Amino acid sequence: MNQPLNKLNIFSLKGVQMKTFHITWLTFFFCFFAWFGMAPLMKLAKEQLHLTKDQIGNIQIASVSATILARLLIGRLVDKYGPRIVYTWLLIVCSIPVLLIGLSHSYTSFLLCRLAIGVIGASFVITQFHTSVMFAPNVKGTANATAGGFGNAGGGAANFFMPMIASGFTALGFCAKEDSWRFAMIVPGVMLLVCAFLYYRYTKDTSAGDYKEIGYKTNDKKNTFLVAVKDYRTWILTIAYAACFGVEITVDNFAPIFFTDSFGATIAVAGMTAGIFGWMNIFARPLGGIVADKVGIKFGFHGKSFLLSILLLLEGVGIIWFAKSGNIGIAIFMMFFFGLSLKMANGATYSLVPFISPIAVGSVAGIVGAGGNIGAMLIAFMFKSMSAKTTTQVIENGVAKTKELIDYTAAFTLLGFIVLGIGVAVLIFRTIAAARDTDDIKDLTLAPVPVK
Repeated sequence: MNQPLNKLNIFSLKGVQMKTFHITWLTFFFCFFAWFGMAPLMKLAKEQLHLTKDQIGNIQIASVSATILARLLIGRLVDKYGPRIVYTWLLIVCSIPVLLIGLSHSYTSFLLCRLAIGVIGASFVITQFHTSVMFAPNVKGTANATAGGFGNAGGGAANFFMPMIASGFTALGFCAKEDSWRFAMIVPGVMLLVCAFLYYRYTKDTSAGDYKEIGYKTNDKKNTFLVAVKDYRTWILTIAYAACFGVEITVDNFAPIFFTDSFGATIAVAGMTAGIFGWMNIFARPLGGIVADKVGIKFGFHGKSFLLSILLLLEGVGIIWFAKSGNIGIAIFMMFFFGLSLKMANGATYSLVPFISPIAVGSVAGIVGAGGNIGAMLIAFMFKSMSAKTTTQVIENGVAKTKELIDYTAAFTLLGFIVLGIGVAVLIFRTIAAARDTDDIKDLTLAPVPVK
C-alpha cells in the first residue's frame, strides 16, 4: 500500500493514495470556485463601481495574469518541498484576497484583488503533481485528467451557484442586491481555509509518506526547471495547453457577459448557461485522459500527441460556429461541442506531461500550466481590443435607462481560427517528431515514478 496504485477506483477511500486523490480534487474544485467566483457577478460589480469596458478588460486580464508566474514558481517549489506543505500555504495566502475583495470600492482596489486571487490558479500544478506520484504510469493520464476535471468543474459551479448565493444573502436581509456580490465572496474564501486544514491533516507527499519521512531530497545540482525548459516537447504541450485551457478560462470569464449582452439573458440564466461549460469537466476531461491512456498503450507518446492535435482541430471549428450562431439555443449546443473537445484536450495534454521528464514533473507541469494562463492572458487582451460597445434601452422600476452592452462575437470568431491554426501546427510538429524519434510503448509503460 506504500506504492503508487496501478488502478483508479474513484469510489474508494482506502489507502493514502485514494485519500490524497479525493482531497486533492476537492481542494482544486474550491480553488477554481474561488478563482471564478466573481465572473457571474461581474455585472453587479460593474454597475456599482461604474466600471468601463476597458476596465473590465483589464480586470479579466489581471485575473489570469498572476497565475502565470505563480505556476512557474509553484512547480519548482513542489519538486523541492513536496505538495502537502506548498498547497497548504497557497490556500491560506489566497484566501485573503478572496475574503477582502468585498471591501473594494474603487476600480483600483478591485483590480488588485482580482490580480491576487489569480494566484490560486497555481493549485492546478500541485494537483497534477500529486496525482502523478500517487499512481503508476499506466493510469497517470486517467488519474490526472479525472482530478483535473473534477476540480475544473469548480469554475462551472461558481457560474451556477454564486448568483444563487448572492441572491440568498439578499433574501435573508443581510444586504441589498447591489452589495450581494460582496457578501457572496465570503463563502469561497472560508472554503479555502477549510481545504487548507484538510490538506495538511490528511494527505502525504507520496504514497510512501512525506518527503521528510522517507528522506527524499532533490538533487540541487540538477535544476529541474532547466531540465524541463530544454525539452522541446515541453513547449509543444505549452502551446497546446494555451489553446485548450487558455480558452476554457476565457469562456469561464467572458461567457456570462456574452450571454447577457448578446442574447439578453438574465444574470441567473447566463450563469447557469455558462455553468454547463464548467460542469462538463466532471466527465469530459477524465474522458480525454482515459482515451489518451488507451491510445498511449497501443501507439506510444506520439499516438497521444496525435489525439491531442485532432481534439484541438475540433475545438477550433466549434468555437467559430459558436461565435456565428446568432441564437442562444445553437450557441449552447456549440458550446457543449467545442467544450467537449477542449476539455478532452486538457486531459490529453496532462496525460503526456508526466512522461516528458520523470525527475522534473513539477517543473514541466508548472511550465505547461503557465502556458494555459499565458494563452488566457493574450486572449483577454484580444477580447479587450476586439470587443464592440453597444447600448440598449431598458425599463427599471418604471424608469427608462440606457445601458451599455459589450459584443464579443468578433473576438470569439478570431479565437476559433487561432485554435484551428494551433491544432494544425501541433499535428505538423508531432508528425516531424514521430519520424525523428524512436520512442515507443515502453516510454509510457515503464516510465519511473517521479519521487523514486
